[in-house]
Amino acid sequence: MAGHSHSANIAIRKGAQDKKRGKLFGKLSRAIIVAARHGGGDPTSNLALRYALDKARKSSMPKENIERAIKKGTGESGDEQYEDMVYEGYAPGGVAVLCDILTENRNRTAGEVREIFKIHGGNLGSSGCVAYLFTRKGVFLVPADQVEEDRLFEIVLEAGGDDVQKVGESFEITCDPSLFQQINEALEAAKIPTDVAEIQRVPSNTVDVDVETGKVVLEFIEALEDQDDVQTVTTNVNLPDELLS
Repeated sequence: MAGHSHSANIAIRKGAQDKKRGKLFGKLSRAIIVAARHGGGDPTSNLALRYALDKARKSSMPKENIERAIKKGTGESGDEQYEDMVYEGYAPGGVAVLCDILTENRNRTAGEVREIFKIHGGNLGSSGCVAYLFTRKGVFLVPADQVEEDRLFEIVLEAGGDDVQKVGESFEITCDPSLFQQINEALEAAKIPTDVAEIQRVPSNTVDVDVETGKVVLEFIEALEDQDDVQTVTTNVNLPDELLS
């Protein structure tokens, strides 16, 4: 799948999931609640909350839902107690999988995630078994028809970004997580839109799979993403072009 990045795979896969708006908004609300609980309700001083709010707004989450989630996080309403965890393991084809979880019931979620791994031919591993294969990066996807590459490269370079690459119909920008907001503000100041703007785990190397294995891996990923407590699913799969069209 030459020419396609891991984050491009993520963006494509997310299209189907985002249609399930109620489930999506529930996941986004949990992320906002936890961020507000840990760092307060002011996004100017709480970077995690700022990321969560940006993601919610890009997904067209209603303003009242966002405000309600912040209030729950700061203790003004509700008493949900969410715990964040990471499950690691392998999908068919030796593809590494990381699941970020927010749950009110660790035992229930563990059982459900374990069952998904089992049904789809995966193997749930111990903590750290695949995390070392990934590095956290700030990732942005900019529609290629919205800006000239030279101009974008100059803006990103001046703001401290690592790289700009053409990926399909988008430019992919990567940066150190500490510079994420700096890059984001530079893009906003230049009025450059983004389809994706988030901190992701980026694989050091990818695993190529054939079409049949790729279909199985995609079904596995979709099953994990459909589980209510799973916030994000990250893999190092390199899907064939046939599955990206």
